[in-house]
Formats: sequence, structure tokens, C-alpha cells
Amino acid sequence: MSNYDYDLFVIGAGSGGVRAARMSASYGARVGIAEDRYLGGTCVNVGCVPKKLFVYASHVSEEIHNAKGFGWDIAHTTFDWSKLINNKNAEIKRLNGVYKNLLDNTGVETIYGRATIVDDHTVEIDGKQFTAERLLVATGGWPMVPDIPGKEYVISSNEAFFLESLPKKIIIVGGGYIAVEFAGIFNGLGVDTTLLYRGPLFLRGFDQDLRTTLAEEMQKKGINIKFNSNISDIEKTDDHLIATLEDGARLEADQVMYATGRIPMTKDLGLEKVGIKLDEKNAIKVNEDYQTNVPSIYAIGDVTDRVNLTPVALAEGMVLAKRFFGNADKPVDYSDIPTCVFSQPNMSTVGLTEEQAREKYTDIDIYKSKFTPMKYSLSDNDEKTLMKMIVDKITDRVIGVHMLGPDAGEIIQGIGIAMKAGARKADFDSTIGIHPTAAEEFVTMREPVKA
Repeated sequence: MSNYDYDLFVIGAGSGGVRAARMSASYGARVGIAEDRYLGGTCVNVGCVPKKLFVYASHVSEEIHNAKGFGWDIAHTTFDWSKLINNKNAEIKRLNGVYKNLLDNTGVETIYGRATIVDDHTVEIDGKQFTAERLLVATGGWPMVPDIPGKEYVISSNEAFFLESLPKKIIIVGGGYIAVEFAGIFNGLGVDTTLLYRGPLFLRGFDQDLRTTLAEEMQKKGINIKFNSNISDIEKTDDHLIATLEDGARLEADQVMYATGRIPMTKDLGLEKVGIKLDEKNAIKVNEDYQTNVPSIYAIGDVTDRVNLTPVALAEGMVLAKRFFGNADKPVDYSDIPTCVFSQPNMSTVGLTEEQAREKYTDIDIYKSKFTPMKYSLSDNDEKTLMKMIVDKITDRVIGVHMLGPDAGEIIQGIGIAMKAGARKADFDSTIGIHPTAAEEFVTMREPVKA
């Protein structure tokens, strides 16, 4: 038994912090965790979970439209924004309780308040100090809004989850997951939606074919996308906001939402007191063991700004708990991490993009299929699904799989397992498809496209 109050003290009760805390406690460690906002962190409260609920809600309008082709006459439909918000809040409150039970049931002591680091082994919360053999920072990230004139009139994704009323017209600024997803959400709920991005094409880092096709599909759904555009200032009138673009154009809206990136939450943690090193983006620098330059202090998740995905933070938390207290040390494998953008249509990917594959491999085959899903065959919806597979010709190994279309995330998750197991193109070819599904296309693509 050490002389410290805890064996591990975690700052931040988001996904990674909670996983590290409760798994450590399950191994018999004395664990404390501090949280000054809400249990579950960004993902549960103002991120993945409520956003996915909003995606479901926004897609209903399209389902109602498509229903006509199947013989349904659905009239007098109305949408109640306040009911969606209230139901979403109730579900998040339930999940907060689930996280509390997870911590309580494993013996973790939860302390509500802002924790700051005092020294290598000490944190302070509301004037009271707690010591631990190891400290773990898992405070996540926070939306960043650029400093432009009129910034005070702007909302981020955080506020979008709690708007008192649904705007009639919105401008969304950004080109990442959050901007693209919220453009689909607001458009699906009947809001006149404009998406601005300063670059030539959004979702940088994803496969070019999918990015281009998604832009086309979003515009077909009525979203006004303006690439190579940015706001210089925003002014407020009695009834509206006026956004002036850098090229002098002026756009009117009821709401302007910025989704231009997130920054690590390292401010006011007391990191400077112990000399913890940060990078140029103020993320905590860690080594391959998630250890900072102060040996007793560790960091995981978005606060390190490396692979900013909830399941990655969970995996890092699990690895640390096992390493500290479970007598196991199997590192996180960061290769071939599946991910999904819950755009409309969904875009999901695992492995290398075509651009990355051409840089890494000398000879590759590209397989592609673009079609209208069977679901839309009885409607006037001409949304296209795009599937793409990248194969190393020398080894026949599948090195990248990409999909744009309904349920892309659900389909790519299983393919991610196959790729982790080293699947070859021959393995896909010898697998019998489930008919009729879109997913079977991945096992029936026989001829590569010409380079």
C-alpha cells in the first residue's frame, strides 16, 4: 500500500478517462476521477451520440418521401424541434447515469469539480488536494472558433445541440466530419443550409473519389456548398445575421455555425507548474507509452491530438489500465482503423486511400462500383452508392476499402475485421454474398478499373 491517496487519478471523465479508471479499479487499484462538466465527455453529451440521434431524425423526411414509391400516402407530417431536444436530453441523462454506475460499481471515487495539477503526484479540486502514484490527463478537446469580427454571434456544435428553436436558414463553416454531418442534419430537418469551406474540397485525408461523390450527392439534396470560400466578418441586424465573405459576397442567415476544428483542452490544468511539454497546437506530448516528460503523468485521447476518435481513446485507456495494474502490455494497433462520417449519405473507410496506396505500393488494382441502391428503385431518389476496394497486386492483400452510401459504417466495420486478419482479394472473391444487399457488391467486384 503506497502513501498516496490513490494509485491512479484521472482528470476528465470522458470515454478514455472512464475506461482507464474503471478498468484500473477492476484490477484492484485505488482510483479517483475528476469531472467538471458531464460524465461521458464530448461523445456522450455534445458529440457522437446526440449527433447520431440528430442524423436519424433528419433522415426521416427522406424516408417519408421515399415511402410514396412503396404505396404509402403519408400526409400532414410535422416536425417538433423541441420534442427532439427534450427526448435527446432524456437519453443523454440516462447515459450519464450509466457512466456513473460503471464508475461506482467498480469502486472508482468520482469527484465533481475542476482539477488542476499541483505537482508530479498531486491535484487540487475546490481547494482540496489529492495525491496519486500516477496522474492521467484525459480532458479531450473543445470547439475552436476563429477570431473574426462578429465572432460573438457564432455557435459551435456544442450549442447546436441545445438551440431553443430551429433556424430557417443556417450557414455552416468547415470541411471536417462535424461540418459535413451538421449540414446534412439541418438540411434534412428542412433548414435552408449553406456549407462554406476554405479549401477546394472537404474531408481532406479521405479518398478523393468518395469526397467528390459526396459533394455531388449533398448538392443534389439541396445543400448549397461553397468551396474556396470563407467569412471575413459577421454583423447582426434586427432579424438576421449577415456574413460577408472574403470575396465580398454577402450571405444572410438566422444562424452561423463554425465547425472549423477542435483544440486540446490543456488550458488552466496547471501543466506549466510541472513543466509538461505541449506541441504547437497545445496538445500534450506523450511517448509511445502515453507518458509525458513528467514520468508520473500520462495523457490519452483527444488532448494528445493524435487519432481523435472515441474508440481510440477507449483503446488507449484499456491499454494503460492493463499495463499499470493488469500485468499485460499489448499496445494499441493504430493501423487500419475503420471510421465513418455520418454524412447523408454515410461515408466510411478503412485502410489506405487510393492516393496513399499509390505512394506506398508499386502496383495496385482498384475496384469500383457505383449504383443506385435497391431501396431507392421505387422512388425518384437518384442517390448513388459508391464502393471501392484497393488491392496490392503483388500480395493480393486488400489494403483499402471505402464506401459511400446507406449504412456504410455498419458494412465497413465487418470489413475492418477482415483486413485486420490479412484478407486477400481472393478471400473476398470466394465469399458468397448476401442477396439482395448492397454489401454483397464487395464480394462480387471482379474486374479492376483501368488506371
